[in-house]
Amino acid sequence: MASSSKSNDSTNSGLKDNNSDPNDEDKPELCPGFKDVDAFVKHGFGAVLSATKASASLPQAGDEFDFYRSFPGFQEFCESQGDKLLHFMSQIMQVHGCRSHLRDRNKLTGLEERFDLIVDSNDVILERVGILLDEADGVNRSQQPVMPAGFQPPKIVVSSWNRKGSGSGSRSEMFRLLHAKNVARPQLKFKEKVDNSNTPFIPKIFIKPNAVKPLPSYFTNKQIRKERPEDLDVPAALADLIHQQRTQEHVEDMFAHPYQYELDHLLLPESLLSKPEVQMYRPMDESNFSFIDTLEDLVALNEKLCKLSEFAVDLEHHSYRSFLGITSLMQISTREEDFIIDTLELRSELYILNEAFTDPAIVKVFHGADSDIEWLQRDFGLYVVRLFDTHQASRALNLARHSLDHLLTHFCNVGSDKRYQLADWRIRPLPDEMVQYARTDTHYLLYIYDCVRAQLLDFNHGQPGLLQSVWNKSKDISLKKYMKPIYTEESYLEVQRKQKRSFNTQQLTAFRLLFAWRDKLARQEDESTGYVLPTHMMIKISEELPKEPQGIIACCNPVPPLVRQQVNALHLLVQQAREMPLLKAEIAAQKNRGLTPIKKPEVTLFGPHDTSRVSESDHHPFSADEMPVKQGMLFSEDEHNMDVDVQKTSVLMAEAKITLFEEPRILKDEDSLPVAQMKARRIIESFENPFRMYLPSSDVHVNKNAKFDPSSKIFEISKRWKLQSIEQQQKELEAKKKAKEEAKQLAKKVADERNKAKQSYKESLQNVATVRQQAAESAKGGAKKRERVPSEVGESTPKPSKKLMTPAEKPQKTEPPPEESFKPFDYSQSDLKVFAGNKSKDNTQFDPNRQAHDFKKKKFGRGQKSNLGAGGRSMSYMAGKSDRGFRHNWPKR
Repeated sequence: MASSSKSNDSTNSGLKDNNSDPNDEDKPELCPGFKDVDAFVKHGFGAVLSATKASASLPQAGDEFDFYRSFPGFQEFCESQGDKLLHFMSQIMQVHGCRSHLRDRNKLTGLEERFDLIVDSNDVILERVGILLDEADGVNRSQQPVMPAGFQPPKIVVSSWNRKGSGSGSRSEMFRLLHAKNVARPQLKFKEKVDNSNTPFIPKIFIKPNAVKPLPSYFTNKQIRKERPEDLDVPAALADLIHQQRTQEHVEDMFAHPYQYELDHLLLPESLLSKPEVQMYRPMDESNFSFIDTLEDLVALNEKLCKLSEFAVDLEHHSYRSFLGITSLMQISTREEDFIIDTLELRSELYILNEAFTDPAIVKVFHGADSDIEWLQRDFGLYVVRLFDTHQASRALNLARHSLDHLLTHFCNVGSDKRYQLADWRIRPLPDEMVQYARTDTHYLLYIYDCVRAQLLDFNHGQPGLLQSVWNKSKDISLKKYMKPIYTEESYLEVQRKQKRSFNTQQLTAFRLLFAWRDKLARQEDESTGYVLPTHMMIKISEELPKEPQGIIACCNPVPPLVRQQVNALHLLVQQAREMPLLKAEIAAQKNRGLTPIKKPEVTLFGPHDTSRVSESDHHPFSADEMPVKQGMLFSEDEHNMDVDVQKTSVLMAEAKITLFEEPRILKDEDSLPVAQMKARRIIESFENPFRMYLPSSDVHVNKNAKFDPSSKIFEISKRWKLQSIEQQQKELEAKKKAKEEAKQLAKKVADERNKAKQSYKESLQNVATVRQQAAESAKGGAKKRERVPSEVGESTPKPSKKLMTPAEKPQKTEPPPEESFKPFDYSQSDLKVFAGNKSKDNTQFDPNRQAHDFKKKKFGRGQKSNLGAGGRSMSYMAGKSDRGFRHNWPKR
């Protein structure tokens, strides 16, 4: 590298010597100062030889070099020359697109990194030198693309997949890929620049023939239509802002179908629903043919078409060397003649045909018009009213196949020549074989149109219902609108899901970066993404993550031209992806998507959401801000508090808890459940899922930042549900408080009534004489008539409550006998020792129930205690009866 830099310096010094020869003034110089290659090589070898000799005379590494380096002058000279050489090497590496930061390196690993950079740069430079030497020798090693542009005599591609068997001939026929090497890009001749910007498509129409509803003012105002962000150097964010500013007043007009109203109110005449007279087609040799490539011929063709009742249309499209694609040819056939229009030449004038294409009195017959309708809108601003698609008619008739080739064979007994199906239709002038192939697509289409209409009526027993359905499906196809491919930050995910590959974080990052690079470069160069970098090559690079640019080249076979040019930029993207932290594919997918099932454990019995057998080492330690969404949960902010610690359990779980929204299971043994589980089951049964209408269908990516974005729908749903749950909790707390207050008031009311009853009962017992007092009075005063005080008091006192009633009070409820028949009992003859014997006998025998009862009776007043003691025994108690082994029915308070 040092010698090459010195040779470059010495090259400039020898310019004057080589220019001194006066005989070489007439000859063109190879480069400034050198008349031919030999002179340049001779001078270069001399410079390299002198540089080698100079480097050999320097002190050798070791003691000799260290000795010379001890002198300050030598040290300063070495440092200055070293910096100069590093600067020259960096410049050479920059010219070749290599990394060139040689001086900004860490001192510990600086030597190793610098050596790696020099090795990489040498590989790149030598590779380029080899390519240039091969091209100089006439050997071109660069691979040709699959469908290159231009024209050359047809070649037979010998392979097994394109062999077409013939029943009659002995030799098998080959498909021919007609292509040419050097065709000028037709996009360069377009008057209106192709709009590859990352903005939605805006219809090109500005004149609306056969209009029932007039065209909106946005399309008629050319000044507004010219304000398009077509400069691809504008950043994507700025282009989107410009687009929003431009469209905020005309949003509804810009993206609506211009003929939506006319197609919605289109009525079918009876003539199109009746059985037609089948008109036989004319042979192609007898019918006229015209190639339209001038504006005058196009105007004359439009006048002819406006006088007809039907005509057939087909398009030829090219998509490999254009980002959006190019309509290269249009074929139109009438009953009498065929036309082929050069759409590349008349691209900006084809809007004239809208007069015939949108006339509802003229039927336009297509076959498989789904793509043709979109191409007409995108390239020419053409729209179709009154479309009949023979492909839809073939489906309604349940034919064996629905291709145009099958219809030609079935109805016309004509074999379609598909040798030019893969040809490049940008070739000009068109060969006769390609013209013949293009005419065949539409020449027989009107005859097929008559045949399928007649068969649709016969198939449905003369009823027009089946034919009517074909007309309606064709009208739906004509209502389609072209949509531009829009790049978003998540566009790569759709492509990655279709490939069904499992990537780790580094591979997924590489795929994302390569996808964005491919989309940007394809829009800038107006090339298809398949031409820039095919998807299978992009996946190969993402999986391998090559460390060197040569590894990227090795992943591509054949190498796309733009990949070879931009290999260093791709290498930097791959290096950027390799710097990402490496995570497992399952963890990476878990972070990207909120609703993903976990990997099934390798056991015979498992639940799909049971994580009890997943080891803790399989889980990545996430930080708080990048916590993955819980499995099966739409929001995982608070649900983790409800889960049981499944990690600690080592047994096999019978049933796995799936979600909050699980349907309740009805248990047969409801009586065996505890009260808490019964309440929980009733709550779950009454629960209705508030997110049923918002839950995604399947495999939908939920951004983790959307829950924290106030403008997102998910944030609104989450906040609304949280507020509703908080309100429900507040209502439940208020209801509980209210119930407690009512219970307190009721208990207080019952206590007051009980106290009043007790007080009134005490008052009624103050003047009542006990049995002992009455016995003593009867012994003293003889047979003295006593008053019936309890009956009188019982009439005036309120009825005590049931809990305070004793067996002694129950006889007071009966009516007293009349006072005339009352005869007092003579207690003088009674044995009063019965009461004394009962008391002593009870005290001698221990009874814990009675002891506890007597302990509780101490809480009452003296008057109430004597009353309970008197009312707790039966008056018919016999003193001689033993209490041993007898269970007493003690009175309950």
